[in-house]
Amino acid sequence: MGKATEPMLSEFREEAATTKRVLERVPAQKLAWKPHAKSMTLGQLAWHIAKVPGDLARITQPDSFDVSQGSFVPPQPKNLEEVFAVFDESVRDAEKCLKEMADEKAHGNWRLMRQDRELMNVPRISILRSIMLNHWYHHRGQLSVYLRLLDVPLPVIYGPSADENPFG
Repeated sequence: MGKATEPMLSEFREEAATTKRVLERVPAQKLAWKPHAKSMTLGQLAWHIAKVPGDLARITQPDSFDVSQGSFVPPQPKNLEEVFAVFDESVRDAEKCLKEMADEKAHGNWRLMRQDRELMNVPRISILRSIMLNHWYHHRGQLSVYLRLLDVPLPVIYGPSADENPFG
């Protein structure tokens, strides 16, 4: 493993455990619920959160990715078992990616394309940080709002929630 991805892998493992705690709170009977007409359903959001790390591990292996070749609308899962199967595979794929990535590849440039047009050209480690991790955290926060709106008790994320206090 390259030294460049070691801290990211450690962070990823901790955040994967936190993400799993949040996903475990998703009520199976509410997968079709959404807070607003423009929002994803609870199930789609959970699916997206489950897939983000593995998808980023996959699309950052080559030196570029063409967004016109991807589908970015999460499917509606039939049940939570589907979400957790996707999550487990995604976590394995992301861990493998981060563990095996050489420093040269991590610091090498990665391009986001729309056919022949370059949309982004950044070091691969930057896209892993911004999308695999930061984007993932963003959607996990969004999921915590969905759960709060459904009156589902929230787990500890970075400290006590209004529902759980590990220090109390």
